[in-house]
Parts: sequence; C-alpha cells; structure tokens
Amino acid sequence: MFARLGQRLLTGSAVVLGVVILTFLLLHVAPGDPVRLMLGPTATAEQLAAQRRALDLDKPLPSQFASWVGRFARGDWGTSIAKGHPVRAVLGAAWPATVRLVALSLLLSYLLGLAVGVVQAARSGSRTDTLLSVTSVTLFAIPGYWLGLMLVLVFTYWARLLPAFGAAGFDSDFLTGGAFVADRLRHLILPLATLTVIGIGGAARFVRGAMLDTLHQPFITTARAKGLAQRRVIGRHALRNALTPIVVLLGLSLPALFSGAVFVEAVFAWPGVGRVLVEAVQARDYPVVMAATAVSAVLVVAGNMLADLLAAWLDPRVRSAAA
Repeated sequence: MFARLGQRLLTGSAVVLGVVILTFLLLHVAPGDPVRLMLGPTATAEQLAAQRRALDLDKPLPSQFASWVGRFARGDWGTSIAKGHPVRAVLGAAWPATVRLVALSLLLSYLLGLAVGVVQAARSGSRTDTLLSVTSVTLFAIPGYWLGLMLVLVFTYWARLLPAFGAAGFDSDFLTGGAFVADRLRHLILPLATLTVIGIGGAARFVRGAMLDTLHQPFITTARAKGLAQRRVIGRHALRNALTPIVVLLGLSLPALFSGAVFVEAVFAWPGVGRVLVEAVQARDYPVVMAATAVSAVLVVAGNMLADLLAAWLDPRVRSAAA
C-alpha cells in the first residue's frame, strides 16, 4: 500500500511539474506585456527596461522558471505585479470565499445526487428513471457560466429577488445579527445554485451506474431470496457496497469543482480564488497565475490520492490489491 502511494506521489509530482511548465510557457507566449500594463502607455523605454530588471523579466525564460521554482519550493510565492502585495496574501484573502462556496456545493450536490441516483436505480427502466436520466444529463451538460447568467437574468433582472454580484451588500458593514446572515445568504444563493445544479447531474448519473452494478451482484439476489424488503436491500446492502466508487468520484470532484468555480466566481464577481485568477490573467500577473495554477495542480493530485485512500479504507479488496 505504501509503495503504491509513493508511486502515485512521484507520478503526481511529475504532473504538477508538467502543468507548471506548460502554464509558464503559455503565459510568456501569450500576447501582452505586464510591465507595459502596469506602467501605462506613457512609459518610456528606459522605464520599461528598468521595471523589467526589477521584476527579473529581462532574464532568459529557463532562468526565470528555475528562479520561480526555487522560491516557490521555499514558500516564497512572489509579489503580485498588478497589486503590489505578496501573492500568498492575495490568494489567502480570497481562499475562504472559494472554500465556503465549493464545500457547500460539494455537500449539497452529492447529497441530492445520491438521493436521485438511488431512486433511479431502484426504479430502473421506469418513466421516473427516464425522466430523471434526461434531467441529470441535461444538467450535467449545461455550461456553468451560461447557467449562472441565466439565473442572474431570471432571479435578478426579471424577478428582482436575489443580488447577482459579490458576497455581501454595500451596507453589510452596518448590518448585525439576522440581517447580516440574511444578506450573506442572499448573495450566496445564485453562485451556490449554479455549482450545485451541475454537480447534481454528474453525481446522480454516477450513483445510478454504481447502484445498478451492485444490484446485479449475487449477494443482492441472495438478500432478495431471503425475503428482505426492497428498502432494506437498497439501503443496507446495495448502497453500502456501491459507496466505494462514489467516494472515489468525491475525491476526484474536489479539484474539478475548484476549476469550475473559476467561471462561476467570474460571473458573480464572487471574491474568491477564481476571480483573482481571472483578473491576474487579464493583467498578465505572472506570479499570481503561476501560484494559483500550482496550487490547483496540487489539489488535483491530492484529490486522486485521497480517493485511493478512501477506497482502500472502505473496501478491503482494494487494500489487498494494493498490498
């Protein structure tokens, strides 16, 4: 088991390095000069050259990359070109908003997706199953940014029920108690609904498939032959044995949700890492983009390893195969 984890860690490190190298090259190949954006169109050639030297952007690309990797490994993520603040502080200030949004979305999408998938598996082949299948596939296929814009159109501009942008109102600093909580919840509803609705579709499809595979196993036939009620067969036998692939998907969904949150945060101006990343790309803020990309790549690797550990914990057969 430990040998397999070590192998996965080495593979994951190679993946992170590959993602970082590709991001670095794409940033420097893409049009746009961060120094010119920072100093403005009136800057002289001497001022531009001096600022590039100050930011180490006048060095060859291999030297810049090696320097960045060395600093990042020591915990020095650099300074934002656009904002002038340490990158760790910029991302650290935005991190809680993204975690709050992603964690709630993950919880709701899997709870609701699990319920929908179990109902579909229990009524496989029925009209209910067909209707829920069409609905879940449709939800899963909808682009997040489009769904977010449609929710803004309906609930903000037409119904005028919910705010569309930000995590709090302009007067939130003067609110206390229930009014403060209500204001935060009203701003959370639309971005949370966007991520959750799409997540429900994918989770429900996966749960249905895992449940149907389990329901065709011999031990389920034996349980039914003993005269057990359908509810007990589904809940106590089928669902428990179908949890392993579902937990694996849960571990893999975490990095996917963070990447999906980038577009949702941009649409709703949610003050999270995704919005910071979009603004950094537009400003050619290399240190922020590199740090955010590296952290996202680490999350992908960590999600894969977490999925392996959870699968081994839930299923002794996985532990035996990995031993």
